[in-house]
Amino acid sequence: MEDRAQACCEYCLCQAAFSPDPFVVEHIIPISRDGKDELSNLAFSCQGCNNHKYTATLGIDPVTGVEVKLYHPREDNWDDHFIWTQNYSIIVGTTPKGRATVERLKLNRVGVVNLRIVLRQYGKHPLNA
Repeated sequence: MEDRAQACCEYCLCQAAFSPDPFVVEHIIPISRDGKDELSNLAFSCQGCNNHKYTATLGIDPVTGVEVKLYHPREDNWDDHFIWTQNYSIIVGTTPKGRATVERLKLNRVGVVNLRIVLRQYGKHPLNA
């Protein structure tokens, strides 16, 4: 699981090596919503994203006000729904799904943004840049 995710949260792309909190394997579709215990329904997630997502599968697009499905790491391509700001500190949702996920999971939490800024200064963020 961790290898598939390159040791990064599959939502906010925070690197496990620099996280003060442990990462978890989370159910993309929660068991409480009939999700399965299968690899296709599991994601490597930082504690912050996991806590904010909780059992949600839907979120509100802040631009349209419409309820949409959240980003699904097994079915969706991250680059199709998100981009980085120029300094790689903020994740911007480019689609209703992306925007709803940024809001629901709080992908730009202060601590995560500060960590991105520091890691960028040392050439450690983003991982694939």
